[in-house]
Amino acid sequence: MNLTDAISSIRPIDQTASRQCQERWNSIAKPLHSFGKFETLFCRIAGISGSSEIDLTRKALVIFCADNGVVEEGISQSGQEVTAIVAENFLHQMTSVSVMAHSTGTDLFAVDIGMASDTNCINKKIAYGTKNLAKGPAMTREEAVRALEAGIAMAFELRDKGYKIIATGEMGIGNTTTSSAMASVLLDEPVEKMTGKGAGLSDAGLLHKIDVIEKAIALNRPDPEDPVDVLAKVGGFDIAGLAGLFLGGAAARIPVVIDGFISSVAALTALRLAPACKDYMIASHVSKEPAGRLILEALDIDWFLTCDMCLGEGTGAVLLFPCLDLVADVYHRMSTFGDIQIDAYQEL
Repeated sequence: MNLTDAISSIRPIDQTASRQCQERWNSIAKPLHSFGKFETLFCRIAGISGSSEIDLTRKALVIFCADNGVVEEGISQSGQEVTAIVAENFLHQMTSVSVMAHSTGTDLFAVDIGMASDTNCINKKIAYGTKNLAKGPAMTREEAVRALEAGIAMAFELRDKGYKIIATGEMGIGNTTTSSAMASVLLDEPVEKMTGKGAGLSDAGLLHKIDVIEKAIALNRPDPEDPVDVLAKVGGFDIAGLAGLFLGGAAARIPVVIDGFISSVAALTALRLAPACKDYMIASHVSKEPAGRLILEALDIDWFLTCDMCLGEGTGAVLLFPCLDLVADVYHRMSTFGDIQIDAYQEL
């Protein structure tokens, strides 16, 4: 499905199914609304799927892996070769999130959408890394659209395989630089406010990173009213793939879980392209990165966990899954007021 068709096919969630889910919550023998945001979320998930029978048994984590040409500016502690090494390790339960995925019964899909070398990951490569955004656009507009469409395709592939919820992850040395650049442009905020140390920069390294981003924005002049232009000029293939996954999830009627800073920038990009996709997004946690909270506030999506995490890879998104499984057990298995023959709570 191409980008235009995916956006045009996004529909509002099913309010009847949402209402039936709330009626089920209200019938359970507990104080009304006492599961708080989880009740609201489950009603939304019911609306997404069109059924109050909540089924989250098949969970997927999609990790888009890509390299960023801006790494040659020395904005990261690690070299570009680390992207491929970590991407391969996803396949062998040798990373934080792959261990977490195994423990939570989540199937992991590592996708090469633009790494500088070839790996055993799922091949949806647009190019062998982006160009250096400090010297010109990171990618062409056509490449940005293709990367978005790769994410859209991934959502439909997972739907067709029977997955009911998708977590988002990413891997790409230098991608906090691209994310900070995009966040600064899309939110019209100063670069220094949107930029953190990433994977362990020094104070001097942070100042250099900010300077590189500021010069890149001034050079490329991305149009904040055109999310694809911002993505092409100062973004990355991983962010584009994730944005497409959010759009594809909405078009395919599957909830997609936002992870941390980079994932939330992708969610913001998707939202700017298709505001209707918001109801299909779930924010797992608020990142420790400086812009993490600001982006979620701009999305106007409440998050569930506050853990000062900033690892990425989908760790925060997968961390939410056990919570959802526990709440789903209560939703499906707990006695109703009728079962135990006592009067139900009433709205007052």
